[in-house]
Amino acid sequence: MSETAFTPALGRFAPTRFYDNVITLTRERLWRALVAMHVAPRPDDVIVDVGCGTGSLALLLSRVEPLAQVVGVDPDPDVLAVARRKTGAARVRWLTGMGDTLAQSLGPASVGTAVSSLVLHQCPIAVKQSVLASMFTVLRPGGKLVIADYGLQRTRLMRLAFRTVQFADGKQDTQPNADGALPVLITGAGFRDVREAEVVCTVSGSISVYVARRD
Repeated sequence: MSETAFTPALGRFAPTRFYDNVITLTRERLWRALVAMHVAPRPDDVIVDVGCGTGSLALLLSRVEPLAQVVGVDPDPDVLAVARRKTGAARVRWLTGMGDTLAQSLGPASVGTAVSSLVLHQCPIAVKQSVLASMFTVLRPGGKLVIADYGLQRTRLMRLAFRTVQFADGKQDTQPNADGALPVLITGAGFRDVREAEVVCTVSGSISVYVARRD
């Protein structure tokens, strides 16, 4: 992938500067808190947030455990500019990069926990696979994966609500998520103990929190 081959944070829905306002409609405080609970950061942790966007999740993890090393990676300089303005006293390092080239910037087996939120649904299947493989590569043996993203849309109401996301990001890339493909893709990347730990219903469809480990 090239440095420009990415979908902007809000797809074709709205400019990046509105991202933080729009994302509140997804009950983000709840699902981000659930992600933080499953990450359970410790003082000696190295955590990478892949596709960190405006940095809300990375900053939350840094606040939960200020002694953890948190790195936010995103290819979009506009969202990273927003993230840097929000950093304050938090210890977060921001890197410009693609989710499928993490080893180039971080090094193989260099991270204890890899997280990602609302990124994979925007990617074609091949890119979803590449990003997951990249996250597997940078994780140490025994490392943890925590992903929050649109997952299987189980009810008619959630499938209807998810059309908003498909309007913004396109049906071709988002439909596999709605069909429940993520656990299969995570397993295919080499992860073990893959499970859907949480499901949060929102006005734009249900968001699932997936957890897994690298052996």
